[in-house]
Amino acid sequence: MSFQTPITIYEVVKNISSRKYLLPAIQREFVWSEEQIERLFDSIMRGYPIGSFLFWRVSKDSVKKYQFYDFICEYHQYKSHNQKVSLLGHEEIISVLDGQQRLTSLYIGLKGSYASKIPYMRWDNPDAFPKKYLYLNLLKGAEDEDLKYDFRFLTEKDAKKRDENTYWFKVGDILNFNPEDPAELYGYLIDKQLSANKFAAESLFKLAQVIFKDRLINYYLEDDQELDKVLNIFIRVNSGGTQLSYSDLLLSIATAQWDQKDAREEIIKFVDEINSIGNRFAFNKDFVLKTSLVLCNFRDISFKVDNFNAGNMKIIQDNWEQIKDSIRTSVQLISTFGFDYQTLISNNAIIPIAYYLYKKNASSSFVTSSKFAAEREKIKKWLHIVLLKQTFGGQSDNILRLIRDIIKENHEEFPVEQIKEKLKGTAKSLRFEEEEIENLLSFEYGKRYTFNVLSLLYPSLDYNNLFHQDHIHPKTCFKNRDTLLKLGVKEEDLNFCLENYNKIPNLQLLEGNVNVSKNDQPFSEWLEETYKDSQAKSQYLERHYLSGLDLSLANFKDFFCKRKQMLKEKLIQVLL
Repeated sequence: MSFQTPITIYEVVKNISSRKYLLPAIQREFVWSEEQIERLFDSIMRGYPIGSFLFWRVSKDSVKKYQFYDFICEYHQYKSHNQKVSLLGHEEIISVLDGQQRLTSLYIGLKGSYASKIPYMRWDNPDAFPKKYLYLNLLKGAEDEDLKYDFRFLTEKDAKKRDENTYWFKVGDILNFNPEDPAELYGYLIDKQLSANKFAAESLFKLAQVIFKDRLINYYLEDDQELDKVLNIFIRVNSGGTQLSYSDLLLSIATAQWDQKDAREEIIKFVDEINSIGNRFAFNKDFVLKTSLVLCNFRDISFKVDNFNAGNMKIIQDNWEQIKDSIRTSVQLISTFGFDYQTLISNNAIIPIAYYLYKKNASSSFVTSSKFAAEREKIKKWLHIVLLKQTFGGQSDNILRLIRDIIKENHEEFPVEQIKEKLKGTAKSLRFEEEEIENLLSFEYGKRYTFNVLSLLYPSLDYNNLFHQDHIHPKTCFKNRDTLLKLGVKEEDLNFCLENYNKIPNLQLLEGNVNVSKNDQPFSEWLEETYKDSQAKSQYLERHYLSGLDLSLANFKDFFCKRKQMLKEKLIQVLL
């Protein structure tokens, strides 16, 4: 490995565009945020060091042995993946071992765009991901005291907004200027009536200087063609910063060793597929690879390089279609239980379900057929329990192996009782004490475990419909003490109301369309308007544990305490 003569950012961008610089399969995907890219450009403009880089020269004879990928140019938070490159192998390339995030950020800032999701908009709404480009304000510096220059990702529409302190220059447009002809920059400033502004002139010329002239890219070059050595170097240089995932190494090794499929493409594509099921999930490559290790019955299922040997890779490849089927069916199943990316607290918790379906060689009919209805309910209850007990928290390999061994010997039906018995008396016991059940009812609206508790209280809901967590007495009634007093609450009950209105005894699971119609209407008023038929009203009250309760807000404390007791008795019945 040798230190090379530094090069300019312009040279790097040109080499990325021409595919002289590529990424090896071992590189993780791009993860930098807009703010990180903006800060990188600010550092460059201020002359701050941006670290050194490590490149690997791959000879033309070695190029065909490995798989390489393009840098991302048009980044989209929902669907951006590095694309595989087909190389003919008649010339060498430079593969980036360290510095991918920074180089991709430079490439996006100068040649591409960034589309991130607008908060609170749905993932399936295309308008939630507006395309933005990197701009530099030529009239004023950054408001953040840690920054000097105001770099910002903006839509083209937003970038057109002008005032005495704002003129957005598209950073990528600097590449359109001749670096050897300063007159072009002066001409631009004159044309845009910015020539009299000292900050604008200094900023634009500084940008040109750091892109075209300053040799800011300091890098080491590795010439060795042995993959083992390159992997060791890669692990060593990536041990700081974002922790290297062994799944990235596995993807590299598997891509080279699978002779029928491209492992990286297969796994990334499959992750996207299962994440699109139902109301979306948040699975990743690690989950799929961990599940593969479990399903293939490897004794050691930890992410160690030794477990990613050629023999294991062949077994995974040979069983890949059945592995996918089992994982896919498991995700479809838990989606019918009402889970999604917000409520599935531990992805590893569904690995035993996938293993069970794998051993049964179950098809997708397991999710829908009435033949398996009782078994689905058993799995659903078990899943809620292990999530509430945090069974798969921390280092979960031991518990995964233990449960796998039980299922291996008992897969005629899901062995809930055998698992409970095996974990009895251990730190992972699935038994609830009465005090624990009491604590479950203190969970609040929208929190991580609230859905699990409510689902246990509503076992017969059909989650093919959308259900909302709903405040029985609307939260708008609990704005402050004055609001509660006006609604008839006694002064001595005010603190109790404000402390407890957001907790489970004041929550119910309500169909989405019904919840929208309910809105912030006082509960007793909404109830009378909605359920004019006495039988329907009685069924609603019974279903939601409201029968015999005083439903006036003025008596919220009494309502809360009595409903809490009813819910507690139900949970004791379900869990003990």
